[in-house]
Amino acid sequence: MPGMTDAHVAGLRERKKQRTRWALVDAALDLFLAKGYEATTVDEIVAAVDVSQRTFFRYFAGKEDIALSLLTGYDTLFIAALAERPPAEPPVVALRASLDVSLDAIRESDEADTARFRKLHRLIDDTPSVAAGQLRRFAETEQAAARILARRAGVDEVTDPRPHLVVAAFMSVVRVAYETCVRDEITEPAEVVPRVRGLVALAAETLPGAWSAAP
Repeated sequence: MPGMTDAHVAGLRERKKQRTRWALVDAALDLFLAKGYEATTVDEIVAAVDVSQRTFFRYFAGKEDIALSLLTGYDTLFIAALAERPPAEPPVVALRASLDVSLDAIRESDEADTARFRKLHRLIDDTPSVAAGQLRRFAETEQAAARILARRAGVDEVTDPRPHLVVAAFMSVVRVAYETCVRDEITEPAEVVPRVRGLVALAAETLPGAWSAAP
């Protein structure tokens, strides 16, 4: 493009990709809630955005992937932040600090993300298969976090169960916190975030020995 630097062109392309990605997410969530998750097809999602199936699968592996993409993004922030924490930091301190990164992203959600957050909570609450997918997503995040803790501690994640135990305990608290939000119909990020932080803090106070020990 005349007058544009390579960086500018790359930035425009990236923004276009993001707009397409979020358009697909919005169309999918609306269709899932209107027609039902199982009854909605990928063909219907791409038709709503006027893109090809090839474009859809460039961004998402399937319906479960697109349904949970908002939460997957927050998990990615959490794992990336954990990988960057100081190596000498106690595991639970590192986990809480990393969780704060993803919670800050939720709290700072714009209007569009807040609307997606509400829709996703409704979908998870109403759709057992999506709720099961969310549990699988939690398990994958746990495994990734345990690998990082094992590497930080210089232990073998296969033979030493401690990193997995610490992460499983921590993520169970986070999962319970989110589940109470769904139960109490709390969908606003400004309310979800303090609920999650409060329960994590309560767990840390209730189980001081287990939560302070380094693997």
